[in-house]
Amino acid sequence: MNKNSSSNDLIDIAIIGGTGIYDNNLFHQEQIIKPHTPYGPTSDFIVVGRLNDKKIAFLPRHGKGHRIPPHMINYRANIWALKELGVKRIIAPSAVGSLNYDYKPGDIMLPDQFIDFTKKRNYSFFDGPRVCHISMADPFCTDLRNVAIKCINDLDVRFHSKGTYICIEGPRFSTRAESKLFRDLYHADIIGMTLIPECILARESEICYLSISTITDYDVWAEQPVSSKDIVETLHKNVETIRTIISKLIPLISSERTYCSCANALDEALL
Repeated sequence: MNKNSSSNDLIDIAIIGGTGIYDNNLFHQEQIIKPHTPYGPTSDFIVVGRLNDKKIAFLPRHGKGHRIPPHMINYRANIWALKELGVKRIIAPSAVGSLNYDYKPGDIMLPDQFIDFTKKRNYSFFDGPRVCHISMADPFCTDLRNVAIKCINDLDVRFHSKGTYICIEGPRFSTRAESKLFRDLYHADIIGMTLIPECILARESEICYLSISTITDYDVWAEQPVSSKDIVETLHKNVETIRTIISKLIPLISSERTYCSCANALDEALL
């Protein structure tokens, strides 16, 4: 661990970098932390630095070089480690496919709802003897969403301020039948593999969570088969857009959490 920064200087904001966002070029690096958690190793080291007066932690969700597939990410270790560092807010960019012609490849979307179609993940920190029924009626921090919407509206970006994210297990892509089901029956707008259980665990940890989705392709309902190569090419074009959004957004985030209930999420959830 780099000792240039005091370990007692807690970090308020974390970025969990999704597909294509593997580095911490957004801020000046001060510290590298190798966390130890009750749930095993995190996806990678956590890099700590500063953007203006904000202290930031960066964790690549898939590890550097994209070596961890979505169904094998240790989500509990990642969120637990960030909570231990004092993180109160998480900004989580990710790559998604579109289930709606209005949501075009290259667009940015802030989902406000999700549908969970994953199958075998560790969804909670509360596996007994204490039971927690966390509320996910509004799964993303309303305050962070409002700040982000205002921030992105000021940029020259094709942007959607709401929509439903359906999360599948992966790592395979959907069949045409599944894709049409998600679009026509469940009315989801985008599809991805990493939102669940990350945002649930953040809520259980009373951390504000914001998902920023980069649309890379139309899913196969549109009769345009999905290619990992095409996704990565579109994503690389949007990496600078995501970095711009995050760099503009972070200075606008207040140090006080007075406009959301995320900090008190466990008050009525524990039995």
